[in-house]
Amino acid sequence: MRAIRCNHYGPPDTLTLEHLPDLQPQPGKVVIDVKAASVNFPDVLIIENRYQMKPPLPFTPGAEVSGVVRAAGAGVELAPGTRVAAYVGYGGFAEQVLADACACVVLPARADFATAAAFTLAYGTAHHAVVDRGALRAGETMLVLGAAGGVGLAAVEIGKALGARVIAAASSDEKLDVCRRHGADATINYASGDLRDGVKALTDGHGPDVIYDPVGGIYAEPAFRSIGWRGRYLVVGFANGEIPKLPLNLPLLKGASIVGVFWGDFARREPARNAAAFAQMLGWIDEGKLDPYVSKRYALADTPRALADMAARRVTGKIVIEP
Repeated sequence: MRAIRCNHYGPPDTLTLEHLPDLQPQPGKVVIDVKAASVNFPDVLIIENRYQMKPPLPFTPGAEVSGVVRAAGAGVELAPGTRVAAYVGYGGFAEQVLADACACVVLPARADFATAAAFTLAYGTAHHAVVDRGALRAGETMLVLGAAGGVGLAAVEIGKALGARVIAAASSDEKLDVCRRHGADATINYASGDLRDGVKALTDGHGPDVIYDPVGGIYAEPAFRSIGWRGRYLVVGFANGEIPKLPLNLPLLKGASIVGVFWGDFARREPARNAAAFAQMLGWIDEGKLDPYVSKRYALADTPRALADMAARRVTGKIVIEP
């Protein structure tokens, strides 16, 4: 099989395309013929040794995939030929991947592989953040930073599915157009205007009840200073590349909470709740409330370019590799 390999830590252009032996099933695991693998910002961090998960070198990056079960190990009920999506952590940018059977979601026959690959991490993260950690309720207001990215758009859609008012913030008018198409009630271009002024105007000075932040960096403090009384600030990630530092008098003055979001460990520690979340989201997809957006598809050999586009924040929605 062919696979993208990280032989030493570095930027995307240091990755190589190599031929490796076909994978063999193991107890509790399945081998999946990969039809699509989603690209996520942690994929950029992991190849540069800037992520909390550090697989031993050499390794194949790529955290989430969709495809067809090729072979199943002992104790696995999934039969060869079953269409699945799975979160694997790494190994996905290849023609085959080994996945825990319990991490696989069986796909309906009509499911598009690229859309399915774009669903697991982004929507799992957003649902855990907005529903579980943020406890967003109908009638409340949520501000989404980096709203045109994969996890940002997922949060916009989930907020609307819950009946909340959603304000999308992003760095260009083109990205904000995408946010509006996915349900955002109002938008803020924080590259051309002041974020705090925009939030104040759109919330009549009350501030949002929930702030969803997968960006970090320079927008974290002004966003938190805008939060409403008893607000919940969701720390989702740091796509900006900078981990911000917030003065702790700010949550004191607002009676607000800073809430950490780590979907990967949530899914591992609380699998029943994670399964229930996906059951709810699959229902929302059937109702037309969620619509994962795949903006671009790349060949396996073009994986370094896909990761470079992700690193440079040239991506809206999700992008996928199709081996």
